[in-house]
Amino acid sequence: MDIGDVVVRKSYGKDITFKIIDIKIIENKTIYVLKGLNLRIIADSPEMDLELATRDCVKKNDEVFDKEINKNIKKILMSRGEENSHPKLMVRSNKNIKVENSLLFGRPGKILHIDGDAEYLDVCLKTYLQLNLEVVGKVINEKKQPEQVLQLVKEHRPDIVVLTGHDSIVKKARDYMDIDNYTNSKYFVQSVSILRGYVTGYDDLVIFAGACQSCYEAILDAGANFASSPNRVLIHCLDPVFLTEKIAYTNVEKVISVKEVIKDTITGIDGIGGLQTRGKYREGYPKSKFA
Repeated sequence: MDIGDVVVRKSYGKDITFKIIDIKIIENKTIYVLKGLNLRIIADSPEMDLELATRDCVKKNDEVFDKEINKNIKKILMSRGEENSHPKLMVRSNKNIKVENSLLFGRPGKILHIDGDAEYLDVCLKTYLQLNLEVVGKVINEKKQPEQVLQLVKEHRPDIVVLTGHDSIVKKARDYMDIDNYTNSKYFVQSVSILRGYVTGYDDLVIFAGACQSCYEAILDAGANFASSPNRVLIHCLDPVFLTEKIAYTNVEKVISVKEVIKDTITGIDGIGGLQTRGKYREGYPKSKFA
């Protein structure tokens, strides 16, 4: 097997499709470093546990996620049209309603997405584009995120910040509340603490932080609005996108329930949780005839 091959792990029932991203020799044994194609997971495995993924296997796994993703995107765009009908501006006649609505415009929240994985970030940016969201994407290793996040927020002035990448629970860990038992949770916690010290209001700067199996409680305690992973499960690479879209396009007058935000993610409540948060969409009136 070689770097770039798509494989599955036999001991895990071939449940996740991986790509080989590195090969290491440890104590005279060949160890393959793997990255999930859809789920945010980095793992390693001996060759004896690996099997090249068949086309049918890859297609089956991709179809499951693609179906869910397409359903979510369609649902989001349809609901956005319904929400923008502006019933509160309705006046006496249908003609007047149309006139009033045609003069409205809106600005969704701006997103800064910082990701430790360039490939996952690329997938996320393409989906943000599909959903007509304004986003700035930066690839920064999880360990370096605390050093750079504040300057990026000052530079780009986002409404919503996403801090993600890779994470995992160390092997044989028993205490799931000990942050030292996680690969990168401590860096997400540090980044969130820095940002919350700079912008204290949870509705002024909305923060999502975490990756697969991250220490959910510690990240929320540091000041995040949303975090992963309540049940220490793997999260889909697009979960942060679907979560932040809901915040970005919900009217600033409305406080979104946590259940409402999470229901549009791929992983759901096992992988994402958080606190009540106010939306970031602001209506404008009237629309300029020159725009």
